[in-house]
Amino acid sequence: MTVPVFLADAADFARGEFVLGGPEGRHAAAVRRLREGERLDLTDGAGQVAECVAREVFKDSLRVEVLRRYEVPAPAPRLIVVQGLPKGDRGELAVEMMTEAGVDVIVPWSASRSITQWKGDKVAKALGRWRSTAREAGKQARRFHAAEVAEPHSTARVAELLSDAALALVLHEEAATSLATAELPVSGDIVLVVGPEGGISADELDRFTAAKAVPVLLGPTVLRTSTAGVAAAAVVQARTGRW
Repeated sequence: MTVPVFLADAADFARGEFVLGGPEGRHAAAVRRLREGERLDLTDGAGQVAECVAREVFKDSLRVEVLRRYEVPAPAPRLIVVQGLPKGDRGELAVEMMTEAGVDVIVPWSASRSITQWKGDKVAKALGRWRSTAREAGKQARRFHAAEVAEPHSTARVAELLSDAALALVLHEEAATSLATAELPVSGDIVLVVGPEGGISADELDRFTAAKAVPVLLGPTVLRTSTAGVAAAAVVQARTGRW
Protein backbone atom coordinates (compact mmCIF):
# COMPACT_ATOMS: atom_id res chain seq x y z
CA MET A 1 0.00 0.00 0.00
CA THR A 2 1.32 3.44 -0.93
CA VAL A 3 2.54 5.48 2.03
CA PRO A 4 0.27 8.54 2.44
CA VAL A 5 1.69 12.05 2.23
CA PHE A 6 0.66 15.00 4.37
CA LEU A 7 1.79 18.61 4.49
CA ALA A 8 3.66 19.98 7.48
CA ASP A 9 6.07 22.74 8.42
CA ALA A 10 9.69 21.77 7.79
CA ALA A 11 10.61 23.30 11.17
CA ASP A 12 8.67 20.48 12.82
CA PHE A 13 10.79 17.87 11.06
CA ALA A 14 13.86 18.89 13.02
CA ARG A 15 12.22 18.11 16.34
CA GLY A 16 12.28 14.37 15.72
CA GLU A 17 8.89 13.84 17.32
CA PHE A 18 5.84 16.10 17.32
CA VAL A 19 2.05 16.20 17.07
CA LEU A 20 0.62 16.65 13.59
CA GLY A 21 -2.56 18.67 14.12
CA GLY A 22 -4.77 21.03 12.17
CA PRO A 23 -6.47 19.95 8.94
CA GLU A 24 -3.63 17.57 8.03
CA GLY A 25 -3.66 15.83 11.39
CA ARG A 26 -7.43 15.58 11.31
CA HIS A 27 -7.31 14.08 7.82
CA ALA A 28 -4.66 11.56 8.87
CA ALA A 29 -6.48 10.48 12.04
CA ALA A 30 -10.16 10.76 11.14
CA VAL A 31 -10.28 10.28 7.36
CA ARG A 32 -7.30 8.07 6.54
CA ARG A 33 -7.68 6.38 9.95
CA LEU A 34 -3.97 5.81 10.44
CA ARG A 35 -3.07 3.53 13.31
CA GLU A 36 -0.14 3.33 15.67
CA GLY A 37 2.91 1.93 13.93
CA GLU A 38 1.76 2.89 10.43
CA ARG A 39 4.07 4.82 8.10
CA LEU A 40 3.43 8.26 6.65
CA ASP A 41 5.51 10.85 4.84
CA LEU A 42 5.46 14.57 5.53
CA THR A 43 6.56 17.35 3.19
CA ASP A 44 6.66 21.12 3.27
CA GLY A 45 5.83 21.24 -0.44
CA ALA A 46 9.23 22.77 -1.20
CA GLY A 47 11.27 19.57 -1.45
CA GLN A 48 11.81 18.78 2.24
CA VAL A 49 10.60 15.28 3.18
CA ALA A 50 10.33 13.40 6.47
CA GLU A 51 9.68 9.67 6.62
CA CYS A 52 7.63 9.13 9.77
CA VAL A 53 5.74 6.56 11.81
CA ALA A 54 2.60 7.20 13.84
CA ARG A 55 3.33 6.63 17.53
CA GLU A 56 0.00 7.73 19.03
CA VAL A 57 -3.31 8.52 17.32
CA PHE A 58 -5.85 10.93 18.79
CA LYS A 59 -9.31 12.00 17.61
CA ASP A 60 -8.08 14.68 15.20
CA SER A 61 -4.28 14.52 15.40
CA LEU A 62 -1.41 12.11 15.83
CA ARG A 63 2.02 12.05 17.39
CA VAL A 64 4.65 11.14 14.83
CA GLU A 65 8.28 10.13 15.05
CA VAL A 66 10.62 11.24 12.26
CA LEU A 67 12.68 8.31 11.02
CA ARG A 68 14.59 10.05 8.24
CA ARG A 69 14.76 13.46 6.60
CA TYR A 70 15.93 14.30 3.10
CA GLU A 71 15.50 16.82 0.31
CA VAL A 72 14.19 16.23 -3.20
CA PRO A 73 15.63 18.60 -5.84
CA ALA A 74 13.20 20.57 -7.96
CA PRO A 75 12.70 19.13 -11.45
CA ALA A 76 14.13 21.00 -14.43
CA PRO A 77 13.25 22.58 -16.73
CA ARG A 78 10.33 24.14 -14.88
CA LEU A 79 6.99 23.59 -16.59
CA ILE A 80 4.32 26.31 -16.49
CA VAL A 81 0.88 25.86 -18.08
CA VAL A 82 -1.30 28.86 -18.83
CA GLN A 83 -4.85 27.50 -18.72
CA GLY A 84 -7.66 29.37 -20.45
CA LEU A 85 -10.59 29.37 -18.03
CA PRO A 86 -12.86 26.40 -18.85
CA LYS A 87 -16.57 26.32 -18.12
CA GLY A 88 -18.11 24.58 -15.14
CA ASP A 89 -15.94 22.32 -13.02
CA ARG A 90 -13.58 21.46 -15.85
CA GLY A 91 -11.09 23.93 -14.43
CA GLU A 92 -10.67 21.83 -11.29
CA LEU A 93 -10.37 18.71 -13.47
CA ALA A 94 -7.58 20.32 -15.49
CA VAL A 95 -5.78 21.43 -12.31
CA GLU A 96 -6.10 17.97 -10.76
CA MET A 97 -4.68 16.15 -13.79
CA MET A 98 -1.86 18.63 -14.41
CA THR A 99 -0.86 18.54 -10.76
CA GLU A 100 -0.76 14.74 -10.76
CA ALA A 101 1.29 14.84 -13.97
CA GLY A 102 3.90 17.14 -12.42
CA VAL A 103 3.19 20.63 -13.82
CA ASP A 104 5.01 23.15 -11.62
CA VAL A 105 2.88 26.25 -12.08
CA ILE A 106 -0.70 26.60 -13.35
CA VAL A 107 -1.77 30.07 -14.46
CA PRO A 108 -5.50 30.85 -14.82
CA TRP A 109 -6.03 32.95 -17.93
CA SER A 110 -9.10 35.05 -18.72
CA ALA A 111 -9.04 34.58 -22.49
CA SER A 112 -11.35 36.57 -24.70
CA ARG A 113 -13.27 33.43 -25.68
CA SER A 114 -13.51 31.97 -22.20
CA ILE A 115 -17.16 31.29 -21.44
CA THR A 116 -16.37 31.52 -17.74
CA GLN A 117 -14.98 34.81 -16.47
CA TRP A 118 -13.77 35.33 -12.91
CA LYS A 119 -15.06 38.69 -11.73
CA GLY A 120 -15.75 40.26 -8.37
CA ASP A 121 -16.42 37.72 -5.61
CA LYS A 122 -15.92 34.85 -8.07
CA VAL A 123 -12.16 35.42 -8.24
CA ALA A 124 -11.30 34.46 -4.67
CA LYS A 125 -13.76 31.54 -4.60
CA ALA A 126 -12.66 30.06 -7.92
CA LEU A 127 -8.97 30.55 -7.17
CA GLY A 128 -9.48 28.93 -3.79
CA ARG A 129 -11.06 25.87 -5.43
CA TRP A 130 -8.17 25.56 -7.90
CA ARG A 131 -5.59 25.84 -5.12
CA SER A 132 -7.41 23.35 -2.90
CA THR A 133 -7.62 20.93 -5.82
CA ALA A 134 -3.88 21.29 -6.50
CA ARG A 135 -3.03 20.76 -2.83
CA GLU A 136 -5.05 17.54 -2.53
CA ALA A 137 -3.92 16.21 -5.92
CA GLY A 138 -0.31 16.85 -4.99
CA LYS A 139 -0.63 14.74 -1.85
CA GLN A 140 -2.39 11.98 -3.76
CA ALA A 141 0.39 11.96 -6.34
CA ARG A 142 3.11 12.01 -3.64
CA ARG A 143 4.53 15.29 -4.88
CA PHE A 144 7.20 16.81 -2.67
CA HIS A 145 7.28 20.06 -4.66
CA ALA A 146 3.76 21.48 -4.56
CA ALA A 147 2.13 22.76 -7.70
CA GLU A 148 1.63 26.52 -7.59
CA VAL A 149 -1.64 28.03 -8.80
CA ALA A 150 -0.82 31.62 -9.72
CA GLU A 151 -3.05 34.66 -9.58
CA PRO A 152 -5.33 35.06 -12.63
CA HIS A 153 -3.57 36.56 -15.62
CA SER A 154 -4.85 38.87 -18.33
CA THR A 155 -3.66 38.40 -21.91
CA ALA A 156 -1.12 41.20 -21.38
CA ARG A 157 0.34 39.46 -18.32
CA VAL A 158 0.48 36.15 -20.17
CA ALA A 159 2.45 37.85 -22.96
CA GLU A 160 4.95 39.14 -20.38
CA LEU A 161 5.29 35.64 -18.94
CA LEU A 162 5.97 34.22 -22.41
CA SER A 163 8.61 36.81 -23.22
CA ASP A 164 10.59 35.87 -20.10
CA ALA A 165 10.47 32.10 -20.71
CA ALA A 166 13.30 29.94 -21.99
CA LEU A 167 10.70 28.57 -24.41
CA ALA A 168 7.07 29.60 -24.90
CA LEU A 169 4.64 27.34 -26.75
CA VAL A 170 1.03 27.92 -27.74
CA LEU A 171 -1.17 24.93 -28.53
CA HIS A 172 -2.94 25.75 -31.79
CA GLU A 173 -4.77 23.58 -34.29
CA GLU A 174 -3.30 25.41 -37.30
CA ALA A 175 0.33 25.27 -36.19
CA ALA A 176 2.91 23.83 -38.57
CA THR A 177 5.32 22.66 -35.85
CA SER A 178 4.56 19.53 -33.85
CA LEU A 179 5.06 19.56 -30.10
CA ALA A 180 6.67 16.15 -30.46
CA THR A 181 9.50 17.61 -32.58
CA ALA A 182 9.88 21.14 -31.17
CA GLU A 183 13.35 21.85 -29.76
CA LEU A 184 13.15 22.02 -25.96
CA PRO A 185 15.59 23.65 -23.50
CA VAL A 186 17.24 21.69 -20.68
CA SER A 187 16.85 24.51 -18.14
CA GLY A 188 14.78 27.59 -17.50
CA ASP A 189 11.01 27.86 -17.86
CA ILE A 190 8.92 26.16 -20.51
CA VAL A 191 5.53 27.87 -20.75
CA LEU A 192 2.61 26.14 -22.48
CA VAL A 193 -0.54 28.07 -23.36
CA VAL A 194 -3.85 26.20 -23.54
CA GLY A 195 -6.82 28.09 -24.92
CA PRO A 196 -10.42 27.90 -23.67
CA GLU A 197 -13.29 25.99 -25.34
CA GLY A 198 -13.65 28.64 -28.03
CA GLY A 199 -9.95 28.60 -28.84
CA ILE A 200 -7.34 31.34 -28.95
CA SER A 201 -8.33 34.44 -30.91
CA ALA A 202 -6.24 35.77 -33.78
CA ASP A 203 -5.38 38.88 -31.75
CA GLU A 204 -4.22 36.80 -28.79
CA LEU A 205 -2.13 34.57 -31.01
CA ASP A 206 -0.51 37.64 -32.60
CA ARG A 207 0.34 39.07 -29.18
CA PHE A 208 1.82 35.77 -28.03
CA THR A 209 3.93 35.23 -31.14
CA ALA A 210 5.16 38.82 -30.80
CA ALA A 211 6.33 37.77 -27.31
CA LYS A 212 8.41 35.01 -29.03
CA ALA A 213 5.93 32.18 -28.42
CA VAL A 214 5.90 29.31 -30.94
CA PRO A 215 2.54 27.84 -32.05
CA VAL A 216 2.65 24.02 -31.85
CA LEU A 217 0.31 21.22 -32.81
CA LEU A 218 -0.38 18.61 -30.15
CA GLY A 219 -1.82 15.93 -32.43
CA PRO A 220 -4.41 15.08 -35.09
CA THR A 221 -7.35 14.88 -32.67
CA VAL A 222 -9.21 17.66 -30.92
CA LEU A 223 -8.83 17.63 -27.13
CA ARG A 224 -10.95 19.48 -24.60
CA THR A 225 -9.27 22.41 -22.93
CA SER A 226 -9.39 20.47 -19.66
CA THR A 227 -7.34 17.59 -21.10
CA ALA A 228 -5.04 19.37 -23.56
CA GLY A 229 -2.77 20.70 -20.80
CA VAL A 230 -2.05 17.34 -19.20
CA ALA A 231 -1.49 15.73 -22.61
CA ALA A 232 0.98 18.44 -23.63
CA ALA A 233 2.70 18.29 -20.24
CA ALA A 234 3.21 14.55 -20.66
CA VAL A 235 4.91 15.07 -24.03
CA VAL A 236 7.19 17.79 -22.67
CA GLN A 237 8.17 15.87 -19.56
CA ALA A 238 8.96 12.70 -21.48
CA ARG A 239 11.07 14.62 -23.99
CA THR A 240 12.99 16.64 -21.38
CA GLY A 241 13.77 13.60 -19.20
CA ARG A 242 11.61 14.75 -16.29
CA TRP A 243 9.73 11.47 -16.77
